[in-house]
Amino acid sequence: MKPALLEVMRMNRICRMVLATCFGSFILVIFYFQSMLHPVMRRNPFGVDICCRKGSRSPLQELYNPIQLELSNTAILHQMRRDQVTDTCRANSAMSRKRRVLTPNDLKHLVVDEDHELIYCYVPKVACTNWKRLMMVLSGRGKYSDPMEIPANEAHVSANLKTLNQYSIPEINHRLKSYMKFLFVREPFERLVSAYRNKFTQKYNTSFHKRYGTKIIRRQRKNATQEALRKGDDVKFEEFVAYLIDPHTQREEPFNEHWQTVYSLCHPCHIHYDLVGKYETLEEDSNYVLQLAGVSGYLKFPTYAKSTRTTDEMTTEFFQNISAEHQTQLYDVYKLDFLMFNYSVPSYLKLD
Repeated sequence: MKPALLEVMRMNRICRMVLATCFGSFILVIFYFQSMLHPVMRRNPFGVDICCRKGSRSPLQELYNPIQLELSNTAILHQMRRDQVTDTCRANSAMSRKRRVLTPNDLKHLVVDEDHELIYCYVPKVACTNWKRLMMVLSGRGKYSDPMEIPANEAHVSANLKTLNQYSIPEINHRLKSYMKFLFVREPFERLVSAYRNKFTQKYNTSFHKRYGTKIIRRQRKNATQEALRKGDDVKFEEFVAYLIDPHTQREEPFNEHWQTVYSLCHPCHIHYDLVGKYETLEEDSNYVLQLAGVSGYLKFPTYAKSTRTTDEMTTEFFQNISAEHQTQLYDVYKLDFLMFNYSVPSYLKLD
């Protein structure tokens, strides 16, 4: 059975849960907050005044085209995903009296393509390298044509892409209102294991070993050797988990983007995302975005078999040595991502 069909079936059964997660209050600069309560399936909430490409519909207009909404199973699926985010945010808002309002600094993960009126919030370990490559092709005005010819390291050079925090507040507000906003998500613990494997088990990632590995070993390993304290290149997954759930870690500084929650990276309770793509249906969802942007005739999402990809089975193995107490605490950290994006509690978890 196809993942998208399984997702629809699961969504039809899901119970709305009131989250037990509370977030601290913030003093922040106020700018545009887009309501998430409008019934977009019943009408086009944006009317006809959307700024769009001359002589064609914008991706946002295509997405909310009434004909497409009525006839397309894909459009219905993405409406269900939007509803899931909205309902989770609404449930959480009852637990958090003070609404957090964003500053431009919160928008550094939102990549902007002016030519096609797209905003993409990139989430590390969710195909973001290939999506940054695509955004470079889309916004490059002919500089690039084949995304796979762009080296991976070049895709991560910040100067190669424009992000929303680089605009003035009026410009930010206009783009949030008029451009199609999308992101891609992944099962939270699979993404976490992928981040651990990439950053702590590969010998070339010495910068992560120095910055995070040495700190994790110093805090979580008894009787650590001087070499381990100096290099930080042999962090165990159990130590990584203990570091993540340690209250001192969360007070000290925000999580690194590779293991930060999607909720904190992309702010889906404050920014209304028009399309939520999933790693499990990556190619299908990515090409749907490209179709809405009007470029599917000459641009496709890069596909290739990645033998080192972190799988569900692999994730299960990594969690075997994590205590039930630590599993419960870790789930609490990522609970909002599980609920918001309709991921079930993993069967391998031994929650207290």
